[in-house]
Amino acid sequence: MTAAVFIDEAGAGDLAWLIEADRHVPEAWVRRCIDHGEYLIARHADVPLGFLRYSWFWGTIPFMDLIWVDPAHRRTGVGRALVARWEADMRERGAEVLLTSSMSDEPEPQAWHRRNGFTECGQLTFGVAQPTPEVFFVKDLQRSGRPHALSG
Repeated sequence: MTAAVFIDEAGAGDLAWLIEADRHVPEAWVRRCIDHGEYLIARHADVPLGFLRYSWFWGTIPFMDLIWVDPAHRRTGVGRALVARWEADMRERGAEVLLTSSMSDEPEPQAWHRRNGFTECGQLTFGVAQPTPEVFFVKDLQRSGRPHALSG
């Protein structure tokens, strides 16, 4: 792992960096997520190395929207540290499962999710908005490591 990585919630001072780093969402969403405490940032010597953005599926299940680590710091444990902190925070808030996803044509991110204890639980397509299937993963915080499927 990168030496002395510190992870905390994003604050107003992180806005400019997050707007630049998180190009998947508009500035208004970045602001909203900061206001709701839905970003975790990994830092070394006050320099941001990566972030984890999440939201709440059905208003009750923590869903990792995106995890991003600066290319120079990938494969050093920063992403794993972000997930571990998020998992601990969500356990503390009473979450029973975590949910995340990856595109079906992205085998590397899928393998990363599995290495971090997530189990595939289904796929969805979103018509013309996203014809490539999205693979969903769940991590059961009560039976960590054992397969779990969402029913529906």
